[in-house]
Amino acid sequence: MMETMDKFGLAHCDLPTMMWNVAVMLRMVAVKIEGSAKSIPIFFYLLAAVSIVLYFFNYYASMIVFVLVDCRETGDVLAAIMALSLSITSLIGINKLMYMYIHQDKVQSLVADYISYDRELHWPGTAALMADLMRNVKMRLILFWAVTMGNAFIFNLQPLAMPSEVSRLNLYDKHVVYGLKFILGITNYPIALVNIVICVFFICSVTSCIGGLLIVTTGYSEVRLLALSQEMRDLWSDAHQHYSENFEGDSEGKKAAKELNNYVNYRLQVIVKSHAINIDLIKKLEGIFRNAIAVEFILVTAGLSIDLLGGLEDTFIILPFSLMQVSMDCYLGQKLMDASKVFEDSIYDCKWENFDVKNRKTVLLMLKMSQRTLSLSAGGVATLSFECLMAIYKSVFSAYTALESTMK
Repeated sequence: MMETMDKFGLAHCDLPTMMWNVAVMLRMVAVKIEGSAKSIPIFFYLLAAVSIVLYFFNYYASMIVFVLVDCRETGDVLAAIMALSLSITSLIGINKLMYMYIHQDKVQSLVADYISYDRELHWPGTAALMADLMRNVKMRLILFWAVTMGNAFIFNLQPLAMPSEVSRLNLYDKHVVYGLKFILGITNYPIALVNIVICVFFICSVTSCIGGLLIVTTGYSEVRLLALSQEMRDLWSDAHQHYSENFEGDSEGKKAAKELNNYVNYRLQVIVKSHAINIDLIKKLEGIFRNAIAVEFILVTAGLSIDLLGGLEDTFIILPFSLMQVSMDCYLGQKLMDASKVFEDSIYDCKWENFDVKNRKTVLLMLKMSQRTLSLSAGGVATLSFECLMAIYKSVFSAYTALESTMK
């Protein structure tokens, strides 16, 4: 048992183990990403179905009744704002889950392609670099999971911090099972508590698991780009080392130049193939999630705008959930773009001026390929980056100021 749990730690940062980590978490929400893995137990399908039904009852059916009936009678605008904010924000993870269900075959194919890519021989000189970089990817995965699930624990522990049972009931009337009394004719705190605990953990589990898949896949593509960059920079010196270990005499002269360029040609072909596979994997990944991310950005903008409208003193507990998701997506996109730029620079820095004409043509082809920066997008409209993240924050603030002025 302890050996299995240890695989979720930083001691195991290889791609197969990290994919297994994500696969185990996704099985709990009835998503299978490894085609060769065992079938998901029926219990998890039932648990996911019950959680989804409870979610839509709590966050949409009850919310509509609460906003349209109770809030209109009481005039409690803040309660209506918080209800809308929670419903919109919580839909981000469910949106991605629906895409996972719809494109499950494509996701399984993508995961299999990444595992196959990892099985290809890595250049020994970059093994240490890849190990360090994959450790960073695992740390991102653990951090994202900890923040997301930690947010769920904090949200569910709110009632314990309330001074009285009355205030706890009021909190759950406004935050949780909106309009429960109108639908079931009761205002039962234990029922509300059970409903919200199940829903919150389900929503955050979905978000952390699917986010984990994006972190591992984009992180591995980033790591391979950086490893290829190091390989390009060391190419000419490796060629000289190869010559000195396998041939007699110095590395000057026509014979030496021919052997050096034969070695360079072989290595360049391997690098070109690896880079082409990486490009294909990122395109497949983006093709699966681009529309889901676009919907996520729309929901985040709307949810954060409403959060600010309700006042941070009342809605601050909701913000980390939204901000962590959109920030992580943009961070992953930016890291992928940065790695692409590093790879492009490494091609300039590979001492190509020493190569023969054939190898120079190969380098020129690689340079043209590398200038098409690898990136992720939201619906093909916005490229995920820090610039995109700042644009979202600006959009949120603009929407907030417009709504605030309208309400005044």
